[in-house]
Amino acid sequence: MTKQTFLHDKHVALGAKMVDFAGWHMPVQYSSIIEEHKTVRESVGIFDVSHMGEVIVQGEDALPFLNKIVPQDINKLVDSKAVYCQLTNKQGGLIDDLIIYKLEDKKYLIIANASRIDEDLNWMVRNKVGFDVQIINESHNYSLLAVQGPKACELIQSLGVEELPKFFSIKRGELFNINLWISRTGYTGEDGVEILVRNEFSEYLWDKLMEAGQSFGIKPIGLGARDTLRLEAALHLYGNDLDEDTTPIEAGLSWSIPRDKKEDYNGKAAIEKQLKEGGTKKLIGFRMLDRGIARHEYEVYFNDEKVGVVTSGGVSPTRGDNIGLAYVKTLDDLAVGSTIKILIREKFYNAEVINKPFVKKRNKG
Repeated sequence: MTKQTFLHDKHVALGAKMVDFAGWHMPVQYSSIIEEHKTVRESVGIFDVSHMGEVIVQGEDALPFLNKIVPQDINKLVDSKAVYCQLTNKQGGLIDDLIIYKLEDKKYLIIANASRIDEDLNWMVRNKVGFDVQIINESHNYSLLAVQGPKACELIQSLGVEELPKFFSIKRGELFNINLWISRTGYTGEDGVEILVRNEFSEYLWDKLMEAGQSFGIKPIGLGARDTLRLEAALHLYGNDLDEDTTPIEAGLSWSIPRDKKEDYNGKAAIEKQLKEGGTKKLIGFRMLDRGIARHEYEVYFNDEKVGVVTSGGVSPTRGDNIGLAYVKTLDDLAVGSTIKILIREKFYNAEVINKPFVKKRNKG
């Protein structure tokens, strides 16, 4: 059965086009994807991302447990801070990518992808043997609203939250007399917050944010614009750009892997080997030179040889061209500036390898 968020009826009432996504009935667009995309780039948009997973990890061994299941050094997290992580298998492949927040000593919040909640929980439970730790799935108790765009923080501050959390931090807060969590994170490349609230308050909070945001130009934003925004920022989508046969190094995430972590973790040997030697494939960004849109799983050719596949692709409303991400073989002469060919409906279209992200990020780093 397809699940519904607590805000489902709000989306329907707003005339959203609803689609099935990761087992959820979600709004893909309310007006047009391009209009919604530009709203987030120019003012402020509100997203219902309540399909995401929330898991509490707590207990005497919460810290060593987390250090075993992710490559990142959780020792370095102080209270209220967050870190972008990967949940790796024993070969270094990506079960999921996560954000881990340290709420307090021996208590952490994990945000997981909607499509991977069951797999993540199963893997965590399998790995908890010998650890004094509780793994609590809170996904069904909370709604998650993302308020994103250059006016997002101004809007939230106008509602009485004078001191926002710093980038990649979380804090307890209050909006409209509702106690909730506010984090300075997002999936758009723009500044903004994500608000974690108990389900029973989510509809009221949505309505009040929509009302208060009118003077800031707020609009509801669907999954369609969420995808174009994250693609411009070159942010990965699990199932497209990440999977269990791909390591963090191959995915271009080596910046997030500490070189000095002493603790062992799942896939450490494979990941450390690739940190030194590189992987057999790499994730590149490209822009189409010919008219055509490269879609997921389209084949990529270089020097008349098939070298990889497109993982994500589409129109860039900000740039006005067609862009994409692709995994290709690690070749010395395949680099930024190279011309590749994308096979689209049995015909080759030229594209140029370019730097990522495609649009400069304006979130607070």
